Amino acid sequence: MKIYGYIRVSSTDQNENRQLDALGVLNIPKSQLFIDKVSGKDFNRPRYRRLVKRLKTGDLLYIMSIDRLGRNYEEILEQWRLLTKDKGVYIVVLDMPLLDTRTGKNLIGTFIADLVLQLLSFVAQFEREKIRERQEQGIAAAKLRGVRFGRPAIEVPANFIPLVEQWELKKITLDEVLEQTGQTERTFFRRLSDYRLKNPKKNKLPKRVNNGS
Repeated sequence: MKIYGYIRVSSTDQNENRQLDALGVLNIPKSQLFIDKVSGKDFNRPRYRRLVKRLKTGDLLYIMSIDRLGRNYEEILEQWRLLTKDKGVYIVVLDMPLLDTRTGKNLIGTFIADLVLQLLSFVAQFEREKIRERQEQGIAAAKLRGVRFGRPAIEVPANFIPLVEQWELKKITLDEVLEQTGQTERTFFRRLSDYRLKNPKKNKLPKRVNNGS
């Protein structure tokens, strides 16, 4: 039997030290400790997939909590069944002593472990959904109060229109417009497009060119 540990944090900004400390007292060889830092969006877990391939019947896997196995109720249960039933691996969930498949190997013990797992998985997903709902409600309430999200809009330079008109008449080059307005070429053409939409009669302005003139 080999002993493994698995740690997952939701992004590279999070610190895995809490899980490392918890698993560190178990004397798990470094070569058998797998860590993923993944976003909750795509949940790509290369180290976990490598771990699953290495696990053999009778091996022991430690995890800090059941939500390390998946991002939602269905996925947690699927991974639990894969590991315990299909691969025959023992699992110990450190923050939930009832979820220790080394004990209670009889029918009643297995039933209790599976029941507890399903209940905790449901609660974990329910809490995530409630947090997301509260966040959405908070954002909606803030918008009603006039709070704006995202990057603040950058005001169009006061000399933008006069310079555009001079550029239209070929009195100045595009480089001179960009220098005097402090804009990038991309920003300039985006604002020019907005200007044309708001001022359809001004649509005689020249199209984008590559030579800067």
